[in-house]
Amino acid sequence: MKNGNFDETRPNPVDPEDKQASGLDQTLPVKSGTRSEPVHESEPASGEPRKRLSWPAWIALGLLGLLAVAAVSAFSGYRSGIDMRQAAQATQVSQKVDEQFQLGLQELEQGQYDRARQRFEYVIQINPAYPGAADKLAETLLQINATATPTTAPTPTVTPTPDTRQTSELFPQAEQSLANGNWSEAIETLLKLRKDDPEYKPVQVDDMLFMALRNRGRDKIIKEADLEGGIYDLSLAQRFGPLDTEAQSFLTWAEYYILGASFWEIDWAQAVNYFSQVQPQLPNLRDGSGMTATERYRQALIGYGNTLAQQDDWCGAQEQYELSLSLGSDPDVEEALQEATKNCRNQSDEEPRQEEQSAPSVEATSPPPTAETPAPVETTAPTQTTAPVETTAPVETTTPAETTAPPETTEPVPTPSPGS
Repeated sequence: MKNGNFDETRPNPVDPEDKQASGLDQTLPVKSGTRSEPVHESEPASGEPRKRLSWPAWIALGLLGLLAVAAVSAFSGYRSGIDMRQAAQATQVSQKVDEQFQLGLQELEQGQYDRARQRFEYVIQINPAYPGAADKLAETLLQINATATPTTAPTPTVTPTPDTRQTSELFPQAEQSLANGNWSEAIETLLKLRKDDPEYKPVQVDDMLFMALRNRGRDKIIKEADLEGGIYDLSLAQRFGPLDTEAQSFLTWAEYYILGASFWEIDWAQAVNYFSQVQPQLPNLRDGSGMTATERYRQALIGYGNTLAQQDDWCGAQEQYELSLSLGSDPDVEEALQEATKNCRNQSDEEPRQEEQSAPSVEATSPPPTAETPAPVETTAPTQTTAPVETTAPVETTTPAETTAPPETTEPVPTPSPGS
């Protein structure tokens, strides 16, 4: 810019016709001493034309956004409705269970043991973990057994001769009965001693009563198959002191055996649940029916497997049949296992085929890559629940016979057909 010449800072002249022909709207100024080509504002520096979305594309994107919002809103409302319905149903079931439990308590206090037993069994069937239900059912069964089986009493005479023995003679007799293992005689002697003189060695008498009741309850459960009587004696022994680990385990497994038998042929899943816990601990534990815990568990597995097979749950039925055969051979179960295994394999093969068949349909309906679509929302079908059915059929029990317990073996005792 020497000599005041400002012509160098002016833009290069462009012919109007050339400007109109080339479509240039504006040229950028050129620095002095250099020459550069005009840069168009409508073109990017790379020389490629910029693509702009047309108004139909903007409308399509807007509609897709509205559809996504509507889908999310509909799904949220659907899930909220399902949750409310399930919560209301759970509340109704809980209220019904509470009502049945309270009615059972009232009937137990009034001496209506059969009706109380049915209500407690219903509560356990709906909610096995309901607090206090198992204890009240065991107490009800004890009351039923006590009232149904009268205790043997000596033949009364017209003028009974009173026992004039001194308390000092009764105490050594009770000690001798305990040493000989005659638990019933020891209990009768100690009760007579306490009646005659409640202040005579109360601590020693309580200890002896605890030992006699504890051992008699154990023998009834293990040797005599009198589960209810054994539970009753062990419950009485708990009033004099805490049970040791062995006695507590006998009490627990006897209660579980009775609970499992109460679900026999009514709910095989619950029967399997209880006998699966008893069988590993006391495989030869039995009740008046003579069926051991092992045989009960084996037949409960068969019944549960048949139930699953009727529901087309072949893989679950296969598992139950295999567990049953591990406890003893059975030709009918082996045949059922073959059928369940075959159908389970077919179900497993059909699932990948269905996934392969459904995959092309998803790709065919997918939008073109240029259009942005919202992520699909995964929906799950609501779980169908059925109202529980109140069962009032009582479980048949037989009066246990006094027998000597056979030596414990791991082989189950085969029976022709399941039954309580």
